[in-house]
Amino acid sequence: MPSFELQRLPRLTQAQAPLTQAIAVVNEFGETRALDIPAERALTVYVDKRELVTLMTLGAQPEWLVLGYLLNQRLIRAAHEVESITVDWEVGAAAVKTYSGIADLSEKTAKRVVTTGCGQGSVFGDLMADVDTIALPPATLTQSALYGIVNAIRLHDSVYKAAGSVHGCALFQGETLLMFVEDVGRHNAIDAIAGWMALQPTDAGNSAAQRTGLRADDKVFYTTGRLTSEMVIKSAQMGVPIVVSRSGITQMGHAVAQRLDLCAIGRATNKRFLCFSAPHRLVLESPPQA
Repeated sequence: MPSFELQRLPRLTQAQAPLTQAIAVVNEFGETRALDIPAERALTVYVDKRELVTLMTLGAQPEWLVLGYLLNQRLIRAAHEVESITVDWEVGAAAVKTYSGIADLSEKTAKRVVTTGCGQGSVFGDLMADVDTIALPPATLTQSALYGIVNAIRLHDSVYKAAGSVHGCALFQGETLLMFVEDVGRHNAIDAIAGWMALQPTDAGNSAAQRTGLRADDKVFYTTGRLTSEMVIKSAQMGVPIVVSRSGITQMGHAVAQRLDLCAIGRATNKRFLCFSAPHRLVLESPPQA
């Protein structure tokens, strides 16, 4: 018998939109050639017919993005609170219908913090609210698995390779790539990952991330962007205790990672990396050959 939560997973459209557009450019020799660039479009989110926020997005997985946004803003606790998410690109709108409404929505959205996310990400309420209530599960990552993650990202087909100018986020189990999402902002990409996780069948013993379907204690989050406080907090809210980036970390991102005992690994390219926090979660093996 499926659980109550599984019976009430939201109904989602599968809105499609072109991810790139060809334009004409002129190079330093005066030559004209065609170039693909990433799409960027506005998606205005309405919750129970009330306008909430406008997200600038690539548009690859808009329904996951909206669901993950609501989860990461702590406006809902689980996917089964949402009846449906309908995206219509003709009008650039996402209509969210909940079962019982969102209590105190005006109060929760009264204070907005503009973050460092590309395209000006924003979070509602206190950025550090509830951080001390997050308890991340014990987990480790081997050095060889880290190298496997970096190599998997290097080999993965992406909009970035074709057109550049986007961020990618991914969820791994060991070296296995479970999901990869790109968007114009890394905060959108992580929200889409959170939305996807929430829609998956619930794993047994999922105590580490009760509002997601997948167990998070054996997962690793990867991002091409820098590890800001927003990225660290969102990963922790998803229950994922290890984050890898090919970029660096901000002072506040570092402080939050240390506070949460979250393992933040950055500058991860080829066989090189820096572990910024919780080094006990990283199992070092033979150093790379010079």
